[in-house]
Amino acid sequence: MKKSIWKRITWWRYAFLFICFVIVVGNPFLNYHWDINFVQGWFQSIGVGNLWVVSPLEGLESILTAKFFYMPSLVGMVVPVVTALLLGRVFCSWMCPIEFLSVITDKFFGVFSQKLKYRKDLITLSRRVLWFTLVIELLITMTIGYPMFVWWSPPGLVGRETMFYAFYKVVTVEVWIVFVVLMLNLVTRRFFCRYFCPLGALLSLIGKKRQLVVKYISDKCINCKVCDTRCPMGIKPSTGESQSVYCWNCAECVDACPTEALKFVWRDDGIIRLKLHNNLTGSEAAGKLTSTK
Repeated sequence: MKKSIWKRITWWRYAFLFICFVIVVGNPFLNYHWDINFVQGWFQSIGVGNLWVVSPLEGLESILTAKFFYMPSLVGMVVPVVTALLLGRVFCSWMCPIEFLSVITDKFFGVFSQKLKYRKDLITLSRRVLWFTLVIELLITMTIGYPMFVWWSPPGLVGRETMFYAFYKVVTVEVWIVFVVLMLNLVTRRFFCRYFCPLGALLSLIGKKRQLVVKYISDKCINCKVCDTRCPMGIKPSTGESQSVYCWNCAECVDACPTEALKFVWRDDGIIRLKLHNNLTGSEAAGKLTSTK
């Protein structure tokens, strides 16, 4: 049975992606034409009022190249790092402008055919390529002494190229990186995101033990494999891979499952509940020990 729009998590994800995209591409025009500066920058380093948020990878690369700890940068990384620790790689699936453009591409294909929308992967690589990408990115950064991802980050380029156009009416040659990343989706859905995004790799690593996970309930599964075809990251929720480090909590599989065999849960009932449970258990055990004396 198909869920109503209001109960489908993916539609809330699409809405949030749209809002984030509008902020990134609309903000430079607000800054330039109307001098509205409450929001400044883009997702590599974005300021909302007095709160500045820094991408963990760009922050790490800045530390590696400068060779000292810059406190504002460290403070700016707190929000995305804590978010990844709790929710996983949700920046990529819920906020990234590249993901928004990729979703638009999928929806466009869906107008013609569902098979095109949920197309089979033409090229698959080892998932470990993602970790090699992160290592190589950091090694190059340390070797040349320049934060590489600041220059070529696809989500960062969306904001930066928009800013160049708003202020100077030009775009740079680096905009082709965005087009190449989107074109790779024709070969394999989220090809870049799966294998070659160092920021995604770092967020996945941080969120490896994330609290919010997609739980697979085998008793409810009818082995239809619909969830596997829906997953844009190419993992298999039908075998429990939704709790792996490669899942980015996009909810596509949760909404697609006809028997609700997949659902979001807090791992170990959540940090707070688990801590309370352990404290209560410890208190009860201490009470029993005291009563036996």
